[in-house]
Amino acid sequence: MTCHRKITLLCIALASLSAGCSTVKVFEESYDPPWPAEAAYTAPTSGAIYASNSDTRLFEDRKAARVGDILTVRLREQTNASKNSQTSTSKATEASLTNPTILGRPITKGGNALFDGALSGDSSFDGAGSSSQSNSLLGDITVTVVQRLPNGNLRIRGEKWVTLNQGREFIRLAGIIRPDDIEPDNSLQSYRIADAQIAYSSKGVLAAANRMGPVARFFNSILHPY
Repeated sequence: MTCHRKITLLCIALASLSAGCSTVKVFEESYDPPWPAEAAYTAPTSGAIYASNSDTRLFEDRKAARVGDILTVRLREQTNASKNSQTSTSKATEASLTNPTILGRPITKGGNALFDGALSGDSSFDGAGSSSQSNSLLGDITVTVVQRLPNGNLRIRGEKWVTLNQGREFIRLAGIIRPDDIEPDNSLQSYRIADAQIAYSSKGVLAAANRMGPVARFFNSILHPY
């Protein structure tokens, strides 16, 4: 085997490995639930009914409002997109030249006009394209409040893992919500989450079976010249 052929095979192998590593990245973030900040101890006032450091809420509802509180997010994600385009152009050109005359006589040779002629041309283009995409995700997931922003909004984060026979599926969610959007039953519609990051994926035998191998990914990547 010549040295040139060895270098060629080595380049193909490296390209295949680099294409094989280009998989869809699921946003990674620490999903450990935060521990609520412990209230500073305050000595109870003599004769008082309620202690100031207790979690007694006389004039508040039980909706999530503080770090460590939980709420349920109703996943109602559905998107539909379609696009159609069509282009049609045409152009026609025509030019003619009349044989000139000198002293009233046309310029000819062998009885044929020398400078009499016509030129014409036309071009046209027709193109059309269409694309469509739809996605749907329905379900519920309970998340935790991880931060209370200075303007009162809440940053939430959470995940749910489901173990099946041949693998594990998980849903991850993170974003920012308004306390006013939380419903009386301490739930929230997912379309009310700002900067939402929602991931639904799986790990295991079934997920690996649905994933292209490194050689197939190489021939479907931009590294493949054809």
